[in-house]
Amino acid sequence: MNTVTPVRFDNVNVGDALPALDLPPLSRLTLALYCGASGDHNPIHVDLDFAKEAGMPDVFAHGMLSMAWLGRALTDWVPQSALRDFNVRFAAITHVGESIRCTGTVTEKFEHDGERLVRVSLATTNEAGVQKLLGEAVLSLP
Repeated sequence: MNTVTPVRFDNVNVGDALPALDLPPLSRLTLALYCGASGDHNPIHVDLDFAKEAGMPDVFAHGMLSMAWLGRALTDWVPQSALRDFNVRFAAITHVGESIRCTGTVTEKFEHDGERLVRVSLATTNEAGVQKLLGEAVLSLP
């Protein structure tokens, strides 16, 4: 059985990297499944003809799908209950076929109202290193 040591405030330092989450190339199936699961049925994400009529070469990922991947990277590191704040800024379109890597780095340790917190900078990038999503999260650690 594989046991994971919980992340603790005293064992985390500014500059520490979260374990990266590497995803397979984005597929049309993933987009269709996310469309159904999220309720976001914007055809720009699943209908090639619609995307081309809108001037795009192909369908592309929902921005919130990329944010969900970052959320998964966070909750692979700490429990969901540790999340206090999470925000992102969309920087570039994620295209079908791109392999995305989710990364994070601890940028600050602080206490607020008796809670021990860390701020983490976050990003998704494709295999060429192009940033697609930038953000940050604040997490409460024991």
